[in-house]
Amino acid sequence: MSRIGKRPVEIPKGVTVQREGPRINIQGPKGKLYYLIPEGVTVEQKEGKLLVCRAEEGSRSRSQHGVSQAVLHNMVQGVAQPFQKELEIQGVGYRAEVKGNQLRLSLGFSHPVLFPIPEGILIKVGGQTKLEIAGCDKVLVGQVAANIRRLKPPEPYQGKGIRYKGEYIRLKVGKAAAGATGA
Repeated sequence: MSRIGKRPVEIPKGVTVQREGPRINIQGPKGKLYYLIPEGVTVEQKEGKLLVCRAEEGSRSRSQHGVSQAVLHNMVQGVAQPFQKELEIQGVGYRAEVKGNQLRLSLGFSHPVLFPIPEGILIKVGGQTKLEIAGCDKVLVGQVAANIRRLKPPEPYQGKGIRYKGEYIRLKVGKAAAGATGA
C-alpha cells in the first residue's frame, strides 16, 4: 500500500468538493480546479476528508494511487491558500513591469521581451527587479516561473539574469586570471 496514498486529504473550511462521475471539482476562496480520477483509483468523501483508495491491485492503479492523493492534496491546499514562487532579476538596466495581461521584461536584448500571463496566474512586480508569481495550481505556478527564468538564465561569469529567490549562482573566474601569469 502506498504510504502517501493512505493519507487522507483534509478539506479546510471554505473549500467545497463535488464529484461528477470521474471528475472531482474543488472550489475555494482563491479559485476553482478539477481533476479526472484515473481508472483503478476511487475517491471517497467522509467527515471533511478525501480518502483515495485502489479499486484493484494492478500495477497501473498502484502507480496512480499516491499520485492521485498528492494532486488532490495540492489542489485543496491551492484553492485555500495560493502557491507562490519568487524570482529576482539581476543586471544593470534589467527590469520588469506588468501591462494588462503581459509581463514586459527588459533583459539586455535589443527589444523588450513580452511574456503572456496565463489565466489563473497573478504576477506582481516589486521594485522592478522582484517578481512574485501566485496561483492556485501548483504545477502551473512552477511552470510559469521556469518559463520566465528560461528567458535569461543567470550566466556564470557575472551572475546577470533571472534567478529564483535565494538561488546561489557559483561564479567562474574570467580570462583575467590566465593573462596575469605572463604566458
